[in-house]
Amino acid sequence: MEKSIITKNTIKFLEDLQENNNRDWFATHKTTFETHKEEAKNFFTAIKSNLEKHDTIERLKMFRIYRDVRFSKDKTPFKAHFAASFSRMGIALRGGYYVRIKPGATFIATGFFGPNKEDLYRIRKEFELDINELKKILEDSHFKALWGKMEGEEVKTAPKGFNKAHPNIEFIKKKQFIFTRKFTDKEVLSNNFIEEIDQSFKTVRPFFDLMSDILTTNLNGESLL
Repeated sequence: MEKSIITKNTIKFLEDLQENNNRDWFATHKTTFETHKEEAKNFFTAIKSNLEKHDTIERLKMFRIYRDVRFSKDKTPFKAHFAASFSRMGIALRGGYYVRIKPGATFIATGFFGPNKEDLYRIRKEFELDINELKKILEDSHFKALWGKMEGEEVKTAPKGFNKAHPNIEFIKKKQFIFTRKFTDKEVLSNNFIEEIDQSFKTVRPFFDLMSDILTTNLNGESLL
């Protein structure tokens, strides 16, 4: 089977779309778009296949190229990138992965992008009680070299019911628990780009294992499943 890659032609198409982000240009190049869309779809499908060798993926979602401009100041009709998300399986795992291919701004991400109210409270209570296992994961030299610091939206001081002076408030106040890694166009076009993505996602597994354990047990360590 031929290896799934992102080609120079796809990057060039996205660059051209960025410069000509209007419906007339897109209509003229619709057939070309469909070719590059299929390439991106095959690439994302290959990523899913790799993930399924070491994780359980419930869903691959490739995002549409069309922008919803109803409530946006930016009225350009198209996204000048291809992107997909990969959701982990069911209530026992949670979390997910994300890949965006965009000229000069490609990145991958992983973690918990929008935990519901109950999950967020459970995570915060765990971090209030003990942060040592999380810190051990985040401070691992290989993990830090690939992913850097945890990112994501957070409240300004402290969530309701939590002490803003708590020593673990840096983590308690987060609303998202995300890691991102950026890539240059040269890296995107390299033959081992898809393997680099997979190795990066493999490295984050200890974090996912910890979070899955937190979200499937109560504070006494008793299973909720």
